[in-house]
Amino acid sequence: SSSSSSSAKSSSSSFSMSLTRSIPPSPVSLLDINASDSARWAKSYDVCICHSEVDMELVVELVSYLEGQPESFRCFLQLRDAVPGGAVVTELCDAVQNSHCWVMLITPGFLQDPWCKYQMHQALAEAPLANGRTIPVLKDVDRKDYPKELRNLYYIYMALKENSFRQIRDTVMR
Repeated sequence: SSSSSSSAKSSSSSFSMSLTRSIPPSPVSLLDINASDSARWAKSYDVCICHSEVDMELVVELVSYLEGQPESFRCFLQLRDAVPGGAVVTELCDAVQNSHCWVMLITPGFLQDPWCKYQMHQALAEAPLANGRTIPVLKDVDRKDYPKELRNLYYIYMALKENSFRQIRDTVMR
């Protein structure tokens, strides 16, 4: 049973990987997103990263990658960007409202942390049907454990970090 589920996961993963490679992303130019009249500047952040504290090392790598891209994505990372003395919940709600999209790094730690579930619900409440604005990223989580609240959204499965980071970047660009 475990070998059939892992082979199903790998065939599903390889199918989605080959599909992803065969379909070019929608063209969005760097000039479009950096233009002063671009909708990008209507919000303080391009991306709000929702994650568990146990995943901080991976999140710091992801944020460094996104902020180091030619687009210089503006990422909200709670431990770094929240205002000292600000209420934790208020800071989170402000970050969600002032971000174009939300990356949810769904790991075993995320699934066990009530604060992460709160973050997920805040993002979903902000834009329940926002196409592409909520970007679930699964790492070390089985499909059966994927949160029910997100089942109507496609997710990125993080197998190879570099490929997943690139896929997250491309999704944020779209």
